[in-house]
Amino acid sequence: MFSLYTDAATQPQTGLSAGGILIIHDHQQTQLSAPLTATTNHTAEFEIARLGFEKLATLATDPAHTTVLFYTDSQIVNDSVAKHYAKHYQHLVDDLLAAQAPFQLVLTQWVPEKQNRGAHTLANQALHSAEDVK
Repeated sequence: MFSLYTDAATQPQTGLSAGGILIIHDHQQTQLSAPLTATTNHTAEFEIARLGFEKLATLATDPAHTTVLFYTDSQIVNDSVAKHYAKHYQHLVDDLLAAQAPFQLVLTQWVPEKQNRGAHTLANQALHSAEDVK
């Protein structure tokens, strides 16, 4: 079983976004951050979640027999995955569901930001780095 936490950070004035990914398996953490192409926070949340599952697929020995506990502080990501639908973000929902498809079971849970501190911190660090480069 893997636990996957993702979070995105966006600077509205510049349109820069970055995300953080925290993967926990067998009491070991994998921490990743990445600049994102998204220019709004909602799209950034979907993008980093997809990237998190893509990375997890490379780490899991056998995704078809792997359960993932997916934690997000994005209400729209949580609701959209549950419904397999989002009025303005359907292509992003489809991309995320496709990234989840290789796994045996994905249990998605919304968590408050304070319970997603690891991914949140990684996202903010990556955003500050992106701002420094720009």
